[in-house]
Amino acid sequence: MKFKIKNNSQRLCVNRETMKIILNNNPEEIPGDSVSVNDLLSHKHFTFKMLIIKINGVLIKKAEYEMAMISDGDDVTVLHLISGG
Repeated sequence: MKFKIKNNSQRLCVNRETMKIILNNNPEEIPGDSVSVNDLLSHKHFTFKMLIIKINGVLIKKAEYEMAMISDGDDVTVLHLISGG
């Protein structure tokens, strides 16, 4: 797998630098040099309950959202599932 894991004891340090990622096929600048999936979802105000997340094509399970790290240059896909009838 090509995503980074942060230790539970590690705290996210957001500095004044930004990283460039591709988010849903659009270039984005995000504060810091890496963020967890949860941090990205919070930063972008994604609050949907059913999400599919991929980092560089690798599916991220919901249980891994806090540990899976997004870094400069990563290609991130966030899809929200809706249902209805």
